[in-house]
Amino acid sequence: MRAVRCHAYGDLGNLVVEELPTPEPGPGQVLVEVHAVGINFADGLMVLGQYQEKPPVPFTPGLEAAGVVAACGEGVTRVRPGDRVACLVDTGAYADTLLAPEDRLFPLPDGMDMATAAAFPVVYGTSHVALDRRARLQPGETLLVHGAAGGVGLTAVEIGRAMGATVIASASTPEKLAVAALHGAEHLIDYTREDLRQRVREITDGRGADVIYDPVGGDVFDASLRCIAWEGRLVVIGFASGRIPQAPANLLLVKNIAVIGLFWGAYRQRDPKVVRDSLETLFGWWAEGRLKPHVSHRLDLADAAAAIGLLRDRRSTGKVVLTTGRSEPGAGPHG
Repeated sequence: MRAVRCHAYGDLGNLVVEELPTPEPGPGQVLVEVHAVGINFADGLMVLGQYQEKPPVPFTPGLEAAGVVAACGEGVTRVRPGDRVACLVDTGAYADTLLAPEDRLFPLPDGMDMATAAAFPVVYGTSHVALDRRARLQPGETLLVHGAAGGVGLTAVEIGRAMGATVIASASTPEKLAVAALHGAEHLIDYTREDLRQRVREITDGRGADVIYDPVGGDVFDASLRCIAWEGRLVVIGFASGRIPQAPANLLLVKNIAVIGLFWGAYRQRDPKVVRDSLETLFGWWAEGRLKPHVSHRLDLADAAAAIGLLRDRRSTGKVVLTTGRSEPGAGPHG
């Protein structure tokens, strides 16, 4: 099998493609022939040694993939060879063959192609749990999404719209805002040219945003505290800007606002039912045509470092996907 390996932390150049023995599935494990791999911001942090969790080197990065079940270990009952699945793992997705526990696999809906499936679980799962479980977004509320054309941001736009919110998208270029508009954003803010606080207050008639979804951090977070509504909820997803901000407690007090953290990956260990139920809902919404995943770049598995660079440097929109060269299996009809 072909796999991307990281032998030392600190530089994307440390990633190399190697040939490894194909593993055999043990009890409760499933061997998957990978067709596509989703790139996530966390992948780059992990390679650089900056993620919350540091796997021992050498390791194969990657949190999500999509493919076809090749073999099942003893006791596996949820899937069988030939099934089309999405996979969620802690590491190991950057490979053309993947070994995963049975409970980390999710059958794909009819019609979903492999690139879409590989781009789906982490970003849609993150945004759905953030907005539904953590922020308790309600129909009719106003949702402000930062980084609205990025991997998680664009899914928050779509999910917010599906949940009945009025969505304001903020991003750094007109081109990125145009992508957000195509996916359901009703109001657009270029925060490099416009005063974010002032524009949000104009759009909401001075009230502010009920829920703010922030994968950016830094100055954007600071501005968010100034344009959030009474009893608003600001969900912290990450710090793509590079600066981890601080929240003055007096601002939380005087506006009765909540700053809420989300480390979506922790649910996979602490409460996996949250992830399963969320993805079941999301796959259903996709089948109904309510979600339209956007993949801006598809690269070969050998170009993993370049793919992470696209995401890190904000040169992509939606998702970046690696492909392994396997031909697409029959996906069946959609709708």
